[in-house]
Amino acid sequence: MLKLAELLALASLRVTFLNSEYNHESLVRRTDILSRFAQYPGFKFETIPDGLSQDHPRVGAAMRDMFGSLELITKPIFKQMLFEINPPPDCIIGDGILGLTIDVANELGIPIIPFRTTSAGCIWVFSSIFDMIQAGELPIKGNQDMDCLITSVAGMETFLRFRDLPSFCKVSDVKDPLLQLMARETSKNFKANGLILNTFEELEGATLSQMRTKCPKIYTIGPLHEHLKARLADTNQTMSDRSSNSFREDDRSCISWLDKQPKGSVVYVSFGSIAVLPREKLMEFWFGLVHSGKRFLWVLRPENVPRNDGECDVVPTELVEGTKERGYIVDWAPQEDVLAHGAIGGFLTHSGWNSTLESVTAGVPMICWPCFADQQLNSRFVEEVWKLGLDMKDVCDRRVMEQMVNDLMVAKREEILKSATEFAKLAKGSVNAGGSSNCNFDCLIEDIRMMIKNC
Repeated sequence: MLKLAELLALASLRVTFLNSEYNHESLVRRTDILSRFAQYPGFKFETIPDGLSQDHPRVGAAMRDMFGSLELITKPIFKQMLFEINPPPDCIIGDGILGLTIDVANELGIPIIPFRTTSAGCIWVFSSIFDMIQAGELPIKGNQDMDCLITSVAGMETFLRFRDLPSFCKVSDVKDPLLQLMARETSKNFKANGLILNTFEELEGATLSQMRTKCPKIYTIGPLHEHLKARLADTNQTMSDRSSNSFREDDRSCISWLDKQPKGSVVYVSFGSIAVLPREKLMEFWFGLVHSGKRFLWVLRPENVPRNDGECDVVPTELVEGTKERGYIVDWAPQEDVLAHGAIGGFLTHSGWNSTLESVTAGVPMICWPCFADQQLNSRFVEEVWKLGLDMKDVCDRRVMEQMVNDLMVAKREEILKSATEFAKLAKGSVNAGGSSNCNFDCLIEDIRMMIKNC
């Protein structure tokens, strides 16, 4: 969202960035956002409560609590804020998973363009939930072959399996609240004034063609991190002297460690900012990485693993010694810089969309171990559709981990790397002058200006 906001500001639009109080405070503590955005005339930060207590974890399954609190507490405050803003907003760009922004905008007659931060493929499957229910493919039956193909999602009949559905689709009751919420909120996106996606035409063109039958105005303007770099370069600015948009402090010592490793020799491991791993699964990954004999850089957040009372935190000597010899562990890393580093040869990822798209742009092959939400879908596309890596979903075994690392780094490297290199070139080309995402962003700005003119 911050990258999109900066792109809008670079296009000389006056932007008010509304964030939750919790997120804003975390960003101010860890980043330079206040000074960075002070250079843009009229840019303002505003905050709103998310309805959760300050000590709420806001990670893993606990994230679900936010949907109820946003509807009950945040929505009426948001509506009142819009009444009081002077001058009133000409257009709202809202987080597309929060239908409350669309509801309030429609009530007040303000044009709204949702921004969905997941892949086009993911959104298309979300929008097809009611089709899957009508076709009898949901709910998933107890004896269902999870490798069986789903036939009711248009354009994905040849590769989408029950195993690849988002985690919230794997329920026994189609009235499940989260399933209904995701289907309902996504359907609202298609009724707005347009839809902004962090993807590019060359990556998801087939899915986008299907989506445009329901929502003709889709602005694909990604990869956003690369797009912002390109636009800043046009104004003789760079991103090298600025902090990231992360709530956590980057440990840049990992870059110095990477500088000492051979080209393409390191597996980068990160499960993102929300996932929580049971200790036994973390140990399986750790044993697999050490046994593979390959170098690895691992982002292991302190809260990555839940601590249970009385649980032993002792790490086997074999893992300690193996990590000293070939590995490096940090609490958090500057991921874009890590993936762009020449020493990185592969990425073991949870398949969140930001991580996936950053890996695509950097041309880094992936091993995918999805946790929840859109990640199961992303991992299927990575292996089966784009041929950019290996999908390890539903498996957490040290022997499989060891084999996949060796496949990615040695046995299957040539064919995967060829595809990764081609998509990296397409990703970078899409955001440069004349590229698809570059042109689509110009169209977005033009359409917003028309909305302002017609208000």
